[in-house]
Amino acid sequence: MTEGKTTKEIPRILIVDDVEANRFVLRDIISEMGYQPVLTENGIQAIKMVQHMKIQLIILDIAMPEMDGYEVCQKLKEDTVTRDIPVIFISAFDEPADIVKGFSLGGEDYITKPFIPEVVKARVGMHLKLYEANRNILEINRQLQVSISEQLKQIETERRRVLYTLIRVARENACYDESYMDRLSYNCRTLAEAMQMSAMYGYMIPDSFIDTIELAAPLCDLGNMAVPTNILQKQGRLTPEENTTMQTHTVIGARILRDIGNSGIDNSFIRMAVEIANYHHENWDGSGYPDGKRGEEIPLAAQIVAVAGAYCALTEKRTYRDAFDQEKAFEIMESDVEKKFNPDIFWVLKKIARQLH
Repeated sequence: MTEGKTTKEIPRILIVDDVEANRFVLRDIISEMGYQPVLTENGIQAIKMVQHMKIQLIILDIAMPEMDGYEVCQKLKEDTVTRDIPVIFISAFDEPADIVKGFSLGGEDYITKPFIPEVVKARVGMHLKLYEANRNILEINRQLQVSISEQLKQIETERRRVLYTLIRVARENACYDESYMDRLSYNCRTLAEAMQMSAMYGYMIPDSFIDTIELAAPLCDLGNMAVPTNILQKQGRLTPEENTTMQTHTVIGARILRDIGNSGIDNSFIRMAVEIANYHHENWDGSGYPDGKRGEEIPLAAQIVAVAGAYCALTEKRTYRDAFDQEKAFEIMESDVEKKFNPDIFWVLKKIARQLH
C-alpha cells in the first residue's frame, strides 16, 4: 500500500508590467525558480486577479498607463484581503525619492531595470520566505488565541457553575421554591424581549442584553448566603435589626460578584450581575436600599429584575403563605407602581401575562 504524499502548493507570482518584453523576462526567471508566474499588463487587471486568485507575491511596475504602480500598491494595502501580499516594485528610475515613496506605500522591495536575474531571484526568494514565515506566525497566533479563548470560556463556565451553586444554597436557606431561579430567568428574558419591541426601550435593549439578563438575574440574591437562616426563614415580621441585616444581602452579593470581576473575568455578564445584585431592591420613588436611588438612576437590568422578581415571589408558595394567583399578584403589584416599580415596565409585564411562568 502506497502512502499518499502531501503536495506542496507552488507559489504564484503576479507580474504586472505594461511592457511585454519585461513580463516575459520576469516570467522566465520565475519559472526557473520553480514558481508559477501569472502575467498581467496593467494595474486594473492586477487588482481583479488578486481578488479571485491566491497570490503569494507581486512584482509591480511603477510607470504604467491608467493606474501606476504606486496607486495599485496603495489599493492593495488598503484591502484587508490583499494587504499582506508582499509587493516588489520594478522601475527604470532609481531616484531615492521614488524608492522612498514605494516603501511609504507599503512596498517591500525595489528592483531597477534592466533586470539582473540573480538579483530578482534573491529578492523574490527572500520575500517569499518572509511571507511564509509571517503566515506561519499569524496561524500560530490564531491557534494560540483560540486556545486561550477556549480556556477563558472554560474558566468562566466553571465560575458560573460555582456562582449558581452558591445561589442554590442561598435559595434553599430562604426556602424558595425549587423552580424559582428558572422562573426568574425565563420571566426576565420574556419581559426584556417585550420591552425590546417597544418604542420606549427598543434602542436600549440589544439581543446581547436579553441573553445576559437571563443568565444574570438569578444572582440577585447571592448575598443571602451571608444572612442568618433564622432571619431568612422567619415567618413573622422582621425586627428593625433583622431587617437591617436582611438588607445587607444586596451589597454582599454585589461585592462577591465584583471580586470575581476584579480577578480577571470582568465581562458584560459580571457587570450586569453586580448591578442587579446591588440595586434590585431600589424603589422607583427612592425609598429602597442600599443607596436610595430613584427613577432612571436605577440600572435598567435591576428595574427589570425588581418587577419580574416581585411577580415570581408573589406567585410561588412561601413558608409563611400560599402562592397568589396571577390576578391577585398583579393587583398587589399595581398598588406599588410608581412607588416600588417603574410603571412602564410593570404595564409591559401585565401585557405579556399569558407568556409568564
